[in-house]
Amino acid sequence: MRQVPNAEIITIGDELLYGQVVDTNSAFMGQELGKLGIRVRQITSVSDRAAEIVLALDAARERADVVLITGGLGPTKDDLTKHILTEYFRSELVLHEPSLRDVEGIFARFNRPMLQVNRQQAYLPAACTPIRNAVGTAPGMWFEDREVVFVSMPGVPFEMKRMMTDIVLPKLKEHFHTAPIEHLVVQTVGLGESFLAEKIADWEDNLPPNFKLAYLPNLGAVRLRLTATDDGLPDLRGRLEAHLPLLRERLGDYIFAVGEVSLEAAVGQLLVERNLTIGTAESCTGGYLAHKLTSVAGSSRYFLGGILAYHNDIKIKQLGVSTETLATHGAVSEATVCEMAEGARRHLGVDVALATSGIAGPDGGTPEKPVGTICIAYADAHQTISKQFSFDRGRQLNVEYTTTTILNLLRQSLPK
Repeated sequence: MRQVPNAEIITIGDELLYGQVVDTNSAFMGQELGKLGIRVRQITSVSDRAAEIVLALDAARERADVVLITGGLGPTKDDLTKHILTEYFRSELVLHEPSLRDVEGIFARFNRPMLQVNRQQAYLPAACTPIRNAVGTAPGMWFEDREVVFVSMPGVPFEMKRMMTDIVLPKLKEHFHTAPIEHLVVQTVGLGESFLAEKIADWEDNLPPNFKLAYLPNLGAVRLRLTATDDGLPDLRGRLEAHLPLLRERLGDYIFAVGEVSLEAAVGQLLVERNLTIGTAESCTGGYLAHKLTSVAGSSRYFLGGILAYHNDIKIKQLGVSTETLATHGAVSEATVCEMAEGARRHLGVDVALATSGIAGPDGGTPEKPVGTICIAYADAHQTISKQFSFDRGRQLNVEYTTTTILNLLRQSLPK
């Protein structure tokens, strides 16, 4: 069995530490390195201070075979990474003509004058192998020092991703001759992590030693990631997939997809397969349900529209909810969401409609209906189904939990 290389990711920038920018780069790199058979052992974020960057580099080289660095390659004074790496590897900056031509080409395409600071971006440490930036002005850098590979890339996500995909990942694969590693992702919804673990405990206990199961919970759903590392035997992928039928037997309808498939994409596929159209009537979710449904490419094949009925007058005028229902049961009630869903189905001319109403918070609750009281409904030509829940997790999470729950209700209720 070949040794799995270890990686460390270093992200540079005060904006990351202040929370002004969310670090999506590390997530992307971790996923792509995992596919390659390189294991990320640590992610470190440091400020735009030379001493702290050097300390991070020194620490990373002691525990990693490859160190991936993002950020600090721009043209401004706070972009220090290139100069720090030049000193760190005891090198000097030299003009890299191909990078200069790339930078000049970008400014020419936009018909803008190129400043001297932009020309300086084409000066790179002599000790590095330049990495072409096909979509930006800051080239990347590849260093090899004392059996450790250091790769420096821009912090701009689309520049880093292009550089990683086109150049860095193939180069890492060639350099490390990585062992095979296979992932199988099973998407589940409607069962909490601990209950899920209990249902499949014996299945998990009988996995081979080189197989590892990870539970990745998120908003009413749990991703199960089964990872198999190379053990020298053939057909690693086939042996991984052979464990799926028994898992399906244990979990049944709690599984909604295999692979990196979102719940909204999975229900969208069901709607396409069954040639059904859908519409929404939303109160507490404020359009978030429609957003999730339409975030899927090709959703125009099944999603016709939605009505955002936040005020009771809109529920009455646009959806046909009766004043008597509202007076007797209130806006947050199963009776009201049933009429909302049925009204949306009629007025939008769709096969299936979904409706939400609730008290998302942080205020507006009563002793009878506290904050987090949520009602949802599903309606088609043959049935209307409603449910009431309590999701007291804060306003935004209440909205997101409601959306996950009603998408799952849709999945379970669609006519065959």
